[in-house]
Amino acid sequence: MMLEVKGLEAWYGESHVLHGVDIHINEGEVVTLLGRNGAGKTTTLRAIMGLTGRRAGSVKFQGGEIISARSDVIARKGIAYCPEERGIFASLDVTENLMLPPQIAPGGMSVDEIYTLFPNLKERARSPGTKLSGGEQQMLAIGRILRTGAKLLLLDEPSEGLAPVIVQQIGRTVRELKSRGFTVLLVEQNFRFAQTVADRHYVMDHGTVVDSVTNAELAGAMDRLHQYLGV
Repeated sequence: MMLEVKGLEAWYGESHVLHGVDIHINEGEVVTLLGRNGAGKTTTLRAIMGLTGRRAGSVKFQGGEIISARSDVIARKGIAYCPEERGIFASLDVTENLMLPPQIAPGGMSVDEIYTLFPNLKERARSPGTKLSGGEQQMLAIGRILRTGAKLLLLDEPSEGLAPVIVQQIGRTVRELKSRGFTVLLVEQNFRFAQTVADRHYVMDHGTVVDSVTNAELAGAMDRLHQYLGV
């Protein structure tokens, strides 16, 4: 098992945000966290990475407990986080942004491989971050973590605010990453996008997991998913 989360609780200051989250991800899977705004999806990713305040419970990565580890230690173990705000450095061009994170393990993709995955970025290699479209920024944010050698990718709302044609390209990218052996935990509100890329889905509400469903079970689960998500 790549990631096992049990009874995960998290706080921002005095605000108790996560209330006993239980999820697991097998190696090579793509798994989504679905839910409305404020359900706790992004906080779950941040808590896994050690980026919230106080945490409690258990987070095991490849069998090792990381609940007490610092975020930099967690990253160097092989977990990469791509936040919703993307974090592109405006003063650096595309290639410089790609080269910024350190390699933490062998097996990361080369810049040329990333440019093959994202031809749009190759065309913009010398463009500063401020000149990129939203879709190009998302591709760059994903591409940047692929260099590191991380095997578990945490992607927060990669389809948010993008044109349908770019969402399709991001979907192809996630499927390609799965075929290359990456494991992906994906936060999404766009259920229709999620079902095109994921093996399984967890549904979150009020800081806890309230349901789970495999892609094969989707047809029979639409009524209750509609209640949770309004899809």
